[in-house]
Amino acid sequence: MTLKELLKNRFFKFGLTALVYILWVIWIENFWFLFGVLVIFDFHITKIVNWTFWKKRGESKPDNKVIEWLDALIFAVIAATLIRMFLIEAYTIPTSSMEKTLLVGDYLFVSKVSYGPKLPNTPISFPFAHHTLPLTKDKKSYVEWVKRPYKRIAGFGDIKRNDIVVFNFPTGDTVILEMQNQDYYSIIRQYADEIKRRDIQTGNPIKTSDHYKMMSRSYFWDQFNITVRPVDKRENYIKRCVAIPGDSLLIEHGQVFINNEKQPHFEDMQYDYFVKTKGKEINSKHFERLNIAVDDRRFISSSSMYELPLTNESAEQLEDFPLVTSVKRYENTNINMANISIFPFSADYPWTEDNFGPLYIPEKGETVELTTDNLPLYKRIIETYENNDLDVEGNRIFINGKLADSYTFKMDYYFMMGDNRHNSADSRYWGFVPEDHIVGKAVFIWLSLDKDKNFLGKIRWNRMFSVIH
Repeated sequence: MTLKELLKNRFFKFGLTALVYILWVIWIENFWFLFGVLVIFDFHITKIVNWTFWKKRGESKPDNKVIEWLDALIFAVIAATLIRMFLIEAYTIPTSSMEKTLLVGDYLFVSKVSYGPKLPNTPISFPFAHHTLPLTKDKKSYVEWVKRPYKRIAGFGDIKRNDIVVFNFPTGDTVILEMQNQDYYSIIRQYADEIKRRDIQTGNPIKTSDHYKMMSRSYFWDQFNITVRPVDKRENYIKRCVAIPGDSLLIEHGQVFINNEKQPHFEDMQYDYFVKTKGKEINSKHFERLNIAVDDRRFISSSSMYELPLTNESAEQLEDFPLVTSVKRYENTNINMANISIFPFSADYPWTEDNFGPLYIPEKGETVELTTDNLPLYKRIIETYENNDLDVEGNRIFINGKLADSYTFKMDYYFMMGDNRHNSADSRYWGFVPEDHIVGKAVFIWLSLDKDKNFLGKIRWNRMFSVIH
C-alpha cells in the first residue's frame, strides 16, 4: 500500500483521529467524552449517521459553492475555537498601562498552555465573542443555564514573578452597562463618599460607611442597567505579575520589594515626572524621538510644566534639554483617599500607589489569623472568590455561621502591576487576582500600529514578531 493509499484508508483515518481525540480527552481529564470515539468510528467506518448533514452523503467535494463554503466555514470555526480555547489567543493592547514594555496598538498572542488552559465556565457561547454579541451594546453572547466549575488542565508550568499575564478582571463580576469601562465597586465607593460629604456640609447626622454604600448601590441599581458576569466573561486585563502566592510585598517611594528584596528595574518601566521648562513648550519632534505619545503630553501652561510618563533613560535625556529647568519624579503622599481608591479601601490602611503594604499574598492551603483589623485584606477572597457567607458582629467574625479566628485559603492568589506605574489600574486599586481568573501568558507581538502616525508609518516594524519579556 502506497503512502497516498494509506492516507485515504478509512481505518487509518479513524485510528489517527481517534488517537488524537483520546489524547485530548486524557488532557482535559473528562472521560465522559470517550463516548465521542463512537461518533468518530461511525463517521469514518459504519456511516450510519450523516454527520455532515448540510451536504449529501458521500459527497466529498460538493458542486454547490454555497455548500462548499459552508463546509469550509464550519471546519474553520471549530478549529479556530479549539485553538483559541486550548492553545493560543490573540489580544490587543488598548491602554498605556504597560508602556513602554507593551504599547497601545500592539497585537500579541497569549499562550493558554503556558499555565494550562482553564475550561470555560460558560461553555455555550457565540463563537469569537467575549461577553457581548457582535453589533449589540449589551446582549450577552453566552447562556448561563449551563455552567461549569473552575478547572484548569495541565500546562507547561506555573506563573513566575515578573511574567506578563493576561487575566479576567477580578472586580469585573458586576458591570454598569452604561459605564462599562469603569470599575463598578470604585463607582459605588466614590458615590458613597459624595453622599457622606453632603451630610457633612448640610449638618445631617453622619451614618456608617456600610450605610452610605448601601445607599449608593440602591441608587445605581435603580437608575442604570447592571449585569453580573461569570469569571470567564469578565474583561481581559494584562499586567506584570510582581508577587506570587506566599510572597510578602511592600512598595516604598515607588520601589517594589518582594520578600524584602528590591524588584529588578525593567528597562521600559515608566513613572510620572514633572518637567519644568523656561516658559515654552517642548518641540513635538523631541517627544517623538523619546516615544512619548501625543495623549501622554500634558502641559500646564500656568506653571510652565509638563506631566509626562517617562522611563529612567527618557528622564535623563530631558534633564539635558536647554529648555528644561528641572525633572522630578511624582510620588503620591496623599492618604486621604486611601479608603476610597486604594486597596483594601480602609482608613486603617493609609496606603497610596507609591507607598503600599506590607501585604501577604495568599497561598492555597495556608492559614492566616483573622481579626477585624486584617479582615479588609481578605474579605473579598472569603466572600466572593471562595463563596463563603461572612458576617461581622462587633469584634466577632462568622464564616458560614461559625465563629472564626482564622481562615485557610482554597486558591492561590497573585499581585499584578502595570509597568507604567502611575497610569495603571492594577492590584493596588482592586486587590488580588485569584488563580481561576488567570487566562495565559503573553508570548510575542505579531503586529504593532502607532495611532499617532499615518499609512505605512503606523507600522512599528521593529516590534513585529518580537518576544515579550
